[in-house]
Amino acid sequence: MIVRSFYDTLSYMKSPVKMIVSDLDGTLLRSEKFISEYTKRILSRCREAGIKTVYATARGASAAVLAPSELFDGEITMNGAVARVGDEVVYKRLIPCLTARPILLACAERGMKSSTEYGGTFYSNFNAAELWPHMSYSKTVDLSIHDKDAEKLSILVQNDDEADFIESLLPEELYMNVSSDGLAMVMHKEAAKSKAAAALARMWGIEQAEIAAFGDELNDIDMLSYAGTGVAMANALCEVKAIAGCTCMSNDEDGVAAWLEENVL
Repeated sequence: MIVRSFYDTLSYMKSPVKMIVSDLDGTLLRSEKFISEYTKRILSRCREAGIKTVYATARGASAAVLAPSELFDGEITMNGAVARVGDEVVYKRLIPCLTARPILLACAERGMKSSTEYGGTFYSNFNAAELWPHMSYSKTVDLSIHDKDAEKLSILVQNDDEADFIESLLPEELYMNVSSDGLAMVMHKEAAKSKAAAALARMWGIEQAEIAAFGDELNDIDMLSYAGTGVAMANALCEVKAIAGCTCMSNDEDGVAAWLEENVL
């Protein structure tokens, strides 16, 4: 693992950091799915210093349970399909129902667990709460008559063939990321963490070069590439480290907070 020194990082950072955007799972959250007290203190200090703090996650409604609102000025959910500041929606890119339905049905016909999420509700063709106990906001539905647009489609895949099958179904305006735990996530091409972060930055009058972003998975690459300073976790995938400007300690070592304390605060 290569970790840039303090002085190397300063030379990489071309502007003072005025906005922090961090992924949650594998990044800001420890493996047990909580934000440590140390990280909470550092984020609070950043906000006191006038730095905007934002989390950017593939999660939907469950993110609010894991990331206390008092720590963040903004939130990006569904891989960038939605960005909010409080109750105000700043950015939104949805998949129309008529586009989503044939994809979900084709996957369901192959016996794949398929779902769509919108407005804080997770609609699926299986009992999501049995697989993910925190899914108290899930509903089992008949996807053939489901009529809501989607912020994100989520389909469990067990092998590359299933992932390739989903890819073959996607029209030009959609794209897919597969997480390391086998969840294929389908979004609108304009639903990206980088685009949602850019919308928040414009609202706050913050330049691209003044943003520091942190991540560990493939769906963080666009965000790390966009930010003035892109930081990969020590536990990040190799593809993520390859595009990041620098690397910090792992999520279980509070890498984001440690990096911010040393290089920003």
